[in-house]
Amino acid sequence: MCSLEKRGNVWVLTLVGDDPQHRLNPTLIDSLASALSRLASDATPGSVLLTTANGKFFSNGFDLAWARAASSSAAATDRLQFLVDSLRPVIAALLSLPMPTIAAVNGHASAAGFILAISHDYVLMRGDRGVLYMPEVDLGLPLPDYFTAMMRSKMRSPAALRDLVLGGAKMTAAEAVKVGIVDSAHDSEERTVEAAMRVGEQLARRKWVGDVYAEIRKSLYPIACTALALTQKAIVSKI
Repeated sequence: MCSLEKRGNVWVLTLVGDDPQHRLNPTLIDSLASALSRLASDATPGSVLLTTANGKFFSNGFDLAWARAASSSAAATDRLQFLVDSLRPVIAALLSLPMPTIAAVNGHASAAGFILAISHDYVLMRGDRGVLYMPEVDLGLPLPDYFTAMMRSKMRSPAALRDLVLGGAKMTAAEAVKVGIVDSAHDSEERTVEAAMRVGEQLARRKWVGDVYAEIRKSLYPIACTALALTQKAIVSKI
């Protein structure tokens, strides 16, 4: 599950629940989709989204235990594909959201959890605990097309992309800052969220028109938008 609360103009979306790893299962994915739908409807000029979680994990990716609990290998594969298909519109909703978005990564972000984090406009990360990790090469799992598209869109270093995806490297916050995946690293969960709130408050004061902001964002990431079947809308400028 996730909770959604408004602090001034900053909407804080927090991954919560009994699973300390915040693995993306049908319940959590549905909760994220509902929260983003509400935000898209309630957005006003100056709205900002800040996404975070509690504990050692931001998100440890898809809930593979749920998938493997199916009655057969084929059913487990179907369950995993269901998770892949269910998360796609969540990532699309983040790229289409009519407000700036910030991820305050409080701990480990791996696989789909890493994709969730980098789908935000700004990424701040806790530096004293947690890594970014794409374990698919270690697990023998193929990458969904929109995972690859998001990483190609958001990661400017080919070497970092290679090491993370083909090498299964576990990247610390400091390393991620150096290669431009993370904007800044902070020495505790609390300070990461505090810094993200400061960024959010600064962005909120700009009071940008949300629909225009969303269309400009989509124009920056055509590869991701194609993979997510997103199209740009014509916005009539008001001069």
